Amino acid sequence: MTDHALPPTAADPERRTWILAASAAGGVAAIATAVPFVSTFAPSERARALGAAVEVDISDIPPGGMKTVEWRGKPVWIVRRTPEMVAAVQKPGADLADPDSARPQQPDYARNATRSIQPDVFVAVGICTHLGCSPTEVPAGSNNPSVGADWGGGYFCPCHGSTFDGAGRVFKDKPAPTNLEIPPHRYLSDTRLLIGDDNAA
Repeated sequence: MTDHALPPTAADPERRTWILAASAAGGVAAIATAVPFVSTFAPSERARALGAAVEVDISDIPPGGMKTVEWRGKPVWIVRRTPEMVAAVQKPGADLADPDSARPQQPDYARNATRSIQPDVFVAVGICTHLGCSPTEVPAGSNNPSVGADWGGGYFCPCHGSTFDGAGRVFKDKPAPTNLEIPPHRYLSDTRLLIGDDNAA
């Protein structure tokens, strides 16, 4: 009787190589399948944008300067007020629609003359409360005819002419119905802010 089995020569190493290659390909396929499955448990960029707090370094904002960051898809202004800017907002004029911030457009800790935790740092959502345009900053003494000759500094919405003072309070008889929104925020240190979280404010 003739034994037709292959001799243990070159056939075994080739078979071993083929088995190893097939196993490696199977492992790669398994990983490729698992990665998308596991990634479904992680929050998407959109979900993070909708709810995640944003940490901001404010050490590089000079007096009178502004930094804009995005939180929940909205632009948030962080303004470093000068002493003159602070003084201007601490005496709300009679021409403001809601000078005492009675409407709930800010957390309780920002319901004050400066609408801020610290007088020299103003944090606000940079969206007009009328139809969602973005106002522009207009400094005090500006020659902009849209804000008037006695303008003390603040923000002007070019879409429909709403004006806000340096604390984001809307002036009377303007299309915007309320003051600018102040987002929840807190200080992590003297130079770092957390926008969207005020647990320790």
